[in-house]
Amino acid sequence: MFYRFCLQILPSIHDKIQRLDLDSSSIKHVLRVANYPNLDSLGLYNIDEESAQCIFNDETLSSIFKNRITTLVITIYNNNDDNYEGNILSVINTCDKIFTVFTHLTSFVLYESSYKNRVRLSFDDLLYPNFRSSILLKLIINVHSFDDCFYLLDGRFDQLHTFHVDLANTWCPDEIKNQGDLPNLKCFSLSCKLATYAYNEAILPLLYRMSNLEELGLCLTQMPRLNQFTFFIRSFMDICNEMSLPSTEDIQQTLIDFPFNKIISYVDNFADRKKSQCYIYSYPFLMRYYTRITNNFPGGLFKHVRVVSLFDEQPFEHEFFLRIQKSFPFIEELSLVNHKPQNRKQSYVSNSDNQTLSLIEYFFLNKLYISKVHDDYIEQFLFDTKTYLQNNVILSVDYESLQRVTHNFTRDATRTNCAKKSKLHLWGQRKCSNSLEEYFPYEKICYRLF
Repeated sequence: MFYRFCLQILPSIHDKIQRLDLDSSSIKHVLRVANYPNLDSLGLYNIDEESAQCIFNDETLSSIFKNRITTLVITIYNNNDDNYEGNILSVINTCDKIFTVFTHLTSFVLYESSYKNRVRLSFDDLLYPNFRSSILLKLIINVHSFDDCFYLLDGRFDQLHTFHVDLANTWCPDEIKNQGDLPNLKCFSLSCKLATYAYNEAILPLLYRMSNLEELGLCLTQMPRLNQFTFFIRSFMDICNEMSLPSTEDIQQTLIDFPFNKIISYVDNFADRKKSQCYIYSYPFLMRYYTRITNNFPGGLFKHVRVVSLFDEQPFEHEFFLRIQKSFPFIEELSLVNHKPQNRKQSYVSNSDNQTLSLIEYFFLNKLYISKVHDDYIEQFLFDTKTYLQNNVILSVDYESLQRVTHNFTRDATRTNCAKKSKLHLWGQRKCSNSLEEYFPYEKICYRLF
């Protein structure tokens, strides 16, 4: 049956085959019976050193391997349980030839054939001089320790965007080398069966290198001393047509197994930009910044935060800014992006007690960036009936917007807060104005072009 399959069936469909998954005993028979012009993915299972050498050195197969295969899955088989060092050497001899034989690989998966026969890779430049690629995008592999993980991320796979690694143990070297940034890495998964004690020493520095990470999986079991997990995650996603987006309630349901933490989460959808963002963080909040806050902000007290940025496609009303000031009492730097006019800027009357809303006081604010906003928000911060600012505030604002809001630098309602500025950054075309300099008599004025 097998030979009939190879001699009759495969040749009749050879031009339609894009992937083959083959056991070591059938590799040569299957690959030699036809040309397979569209074959680009190959799975080789239960490969030992002898079969690997035989296959990789076959000149008939070399053109297929070199010119066509972009995705390769290999499971390595070792049947000598008593000779671990010999098994290691066998794996080394097999792996070191991968990227010289398969020169067009963009995706590579390497496993043991079974857990019983596992031999984890332990890397050394002298043993693996050819285990590198400038075009590999995806690598899934099992290794011995953190040291081997760092080795694979030392630049030898500089285009890698997906990296899944499983560790045999969590031993961490005293000195961690190769700590350059990994800007291309988008998906990272790290797992280990054994207890993990090297989070601060190994895992956290590794994650810091992945500034553009989009998907993260951490499977670190048996952390008996862990009773608090502090984190802050903000993720973005493009919204496609008919896409089912997770709600805030959906996110909360995934966090019910954190008994020692209060977890805050919420989702923002931006219809104009066709994007969605999700916040998930532990509370109390220990970081010094909180970015891209929207009207969905759930509130709370954030004593450690000093830098805040606000963004939304819906208007920010006076009540929102009051909530921000109460949540971030020690804010020092505030930036705002919102081009929608306020809906209730004339009245600002509370629905509950029919009284004028309170003056918002920023006692520690020293930098205010409002250059990309509707004029209403410049009024919000410059009207002394709405906002109190301390002295020596640096203001960054669009020149023409400021000119309109201050009535060509003559308006009394904005004069008090404008006089408290120590430096004025004006965006847009530079225009000389005596009234501007008189309105900001103590400020250093800097002009900036977009």
